[in-house]
Parts: sequence; structure tokens; C-alpha cells
Amino acid sequence: MTDLLKVPLSTPPPEKAPPPRAWTVILAGLGALLCSLDVVVVATALPALRADFGASLSELEWTINAYNLAFACLTLTGAALGDRFGRRRMYVVGLAVFTLASATAALAGSADQLIGARVLQGAGAAVLLPLTLTLISEAFPAEKRGVAIGLWGGVTGLGVAAGPVLGGAVTEGLSWQWIFWLNVPIGLAMLPFAATKLQESYGTRPRLDIVGLVLAAVGLTGLAWAPVRAPEAGWGSAEVLTALVAGVVFTTAFLGWERKGARYPMLPLEHFRRRGFSTANAAAFLLFASLLGALFTVTQLFQFGLGYSPLEAGVRVLVWNGMPLLVAPIAGALADRYGTRPFMLAGLALQGLGLALLAWQVEPGVGYGRLVVPLVIAGVGISLVFPSVANAVTASVPLSEAGIAAGVNNALRELGGVFGVATVAAVFTTYGGYASPADFLDGAAPALWVSAGVAATGAVVALFAPSRAASGP
Repeated sequence: MTDLLKVPLSTPPPEKAPPPRAWTVILAGLGALLCSLDVVVVATALPALRADFGASLSELEWTINAYNLAFACLTLTGAALGDRFGRRRMYVVGLAVFTLASATAALAGSADQLIGARVLQGAGAAVLLPLTLTLISEAFPAEKRGVAIGLWGGVTGLGVAAGPVLGGAVTEGLSWQWIFWLNVPIGLAMLPFAATKLQESYGTRPRLDIVGLVLAAVGLTGLAWAPVRAPEAGWGSAEVLTALVAGVVFTTAFLGWERKGARYPMLPLEHFRRRGFSTANAAAFLLFASLLGALFTVTQLFQFGLGYSPLEAGVRVLVWNGMPLLVAPIAGALADRYGTRPFMLAGLALQGLGLALLAWQVEPGVGYGRLVVPLVIAGVGISLVFPSVANAVTASVPLSEAGIAAGVNNALRELGGVFGVATVAAVFTTYGGYASPADFLDGAAPALWVSAGVAATGAVVALFAPSRAASGP
């Protein structure tokens, strides 16, 4: 009888199995690698595309910006789809779309077809990339998340670093089409593991905010379309003015809908009242505007301005973009201990300083030895910002909102890249061109000064970040 009294009246429910953290880091890291790689992998192939397709400067811009534009305008949608239908499920869908689009890009027979394929790639990445950060945030407790996000930041940095080198090596050794063919076997190999090894999770919103999705997509497209087309069509053209007006109107309508009309808003505006969330997202926008604008300039500078081959240009850029692989994991771990603000501030300041020194050195006959130190300084800078921004964004909101937070962060990053490339292209065409190497250098130096100024503005923004991001209840 005594023994019977010791038997519990009901069996407690089994504890939820811990998420497979190693597989989460591997698969999320590979997904981030593919997405970040394709932001920049085309950069060193731009001269080859110009020769192969007879592409104009505007078409060269679009081979980069078509990806970034679709990425930026749809990433909030991707995060919302993951919250509604399951993050693992939508990760698999995004990976499949990205892989299919890569094959389509490799088969492109004209600049227009390539640009269309890049739009489809960006749509796949818009679903894939924000979910990589959400999956990591779900799998790791807050006290260990910084290390995991640091690894994620290092892999993201590897994609940015390997892009110019891989693009140069493949373009020179095979052809530019193989830049995209390489994604296909990697994506196909990842699909079965993503479907079976990742843990499924959902957000807190039972329904999609369809009105918000449409308003955000149209508004962001208009705002991004205007600066991309302005260098060719002119800021006073009907096309650019119409795009700007439509972007402002639809974005304003989106914010109003999210504030008062949406029952399950895809972007809770109260997050922007959190200093950690708003400053980290502003810093991400300015970092990528500076980084991709400078990368668009530097990869062509080494080839057209200084006479290096695509592979030689990619290898020489590696001292800049390869730094995150070494520094970002360490920065992510230290941010857990000392807070994210010092790393955002120092990183953006170093990025600006490095690009300013680089712009100062650009002149006919400059040797690579004079450019190494500025590139290293800028590389250490971006290494400090990558993980600290991601950590600050996800830590500043409740865990259930991590998907939306990651989506906002990625949208602003990619919009920053679009504005950065469009801005430096406009500056470049104002002061220089492709008539001769000397003419190219005349335009490259002012373009790099602009990229340096954008990074310095980001450092000022980082001053206002909290010392430590405080998560919501």
C-alpha cells in the first residue's frame, strides 16, 4: 500500500527533445554561405559579362542589384512564411528555389535572361537566409547564442570573401556560367538533410498578413528601383520620379496598416522603439551600402584600372573580405561578454577608415602593396560588425519574434546593398568611365570616398546603441 501511494497519479508529458544543434549550425551556415556568396560572386565576372553579352553599365549593375532587390523586397515575406508554415519546411522550399534559379542563371543566353534568373535567386534567398538566423536562435539559449551567431557570421563572411576569388577563378579557368552551376550540387545535397535533420518550429502568427506583404513588396521595390535606374534615366525622369512616389506611398501605407489595420502584423512597429533593434538595423543598412558599393568598385578597379586577371583580382580582394572568417567567430563570443555596441562602433569606424585610405591611394600606377593595409583594416571592420549586428537584432526582441527580426535585418541589409551599388555607380559615371584605365581610376577614387563616408555614418549610428541588447519579455 505504501508503494502504491508513491506512484504518481499522472505521467508527466515527455520533455521536448533538444534541437540538433550541430546540424542546425551546419545547415544554417551552408544556407547563409550560398546566399552571401551569390551577393558578390558575380563581381569579378563583370568584365567577362560585359564582353560576352555587350552589357552596358546599367546591365552590369542589374546583375548584382536584381538579386539584392528581390532579396530585400521579399525577405519579410520569407520570414512570415516560415513563422506561418514552419521554418524547416520553408527553409527547404527556399533552398529548392535557389538551386533551380542557379541552374537557370547558368543557362542564360543574354543579359536580360541572367537578370531574370538573378531575381528568382533573390526570391529563394529571401526565404532561405532569414530562416538560418531564426533556426540558430531557436536551437541555442541566449547565453550560448553569441558563439553560434559568431560562427554564422564567419560563414557569411566566408561567402563574401570567397565570392570574388571563386568568381575570378571560375571565370578565368572555365566560364562565368560555372559560377552558378556550382550551387546546384551543393543545394541538391543539402535538401534531404534539411528536411530530416532540422527541428520544425513556428512563429506566433496563425495567419499571413497578405495586405502587408503586398504593400511592403511594392513599396520597397519602388524605393530601390529609383536609385538603380537614376544613373541611366536621370533623377528627373518620369520613371524614377514615379518609382520614388510609389515607393513612398506604398511604404507609408504599409506602416499605417501594420500599426492599426493588421490583426497579425508581419512587422510589429513597437520593435523599432527598442534602441538595440533600431540602431542595429540602421548599422546593417549602412554597412552593406558601404561594403557592396565598395566591392562593385574594387573588383573592377583591380581588373580594368590596374590590369589584373579575374583570378588575380579575386585573390587580392581576399585580404579584405576574408577577414570575417578569422575574426567574426571571436567577435561573436566577445560580444556575449562585453556587449555588441563596442564591436559595431569599432567595426564601422575601421571599415570607413580602410576605404578612405584606399581611396587616397588610388592613382595611375599604384602597386598592390600600397593597397593591402587599407584592405586589411576594412576587413577587420566588417568582421566585427557581422556577428554583433545579428546578435543585437535577435537579442532585442522576444525569442518568438526572432524570425521577423531576422527578416527585417536582412531586408535592410540587402536594401543597403542596392543603394550602395546604385550610389557609387552614379558617382563613378560622374567623374570617370570605361574609356581608359586612367578614366576608370578618375571615377573609382570618388566612389570609394563615398563608400567610406557611408561607413563612417554607420559608426555615428552605433554610438547610440545600448551597451547590451535587452530582450523583450
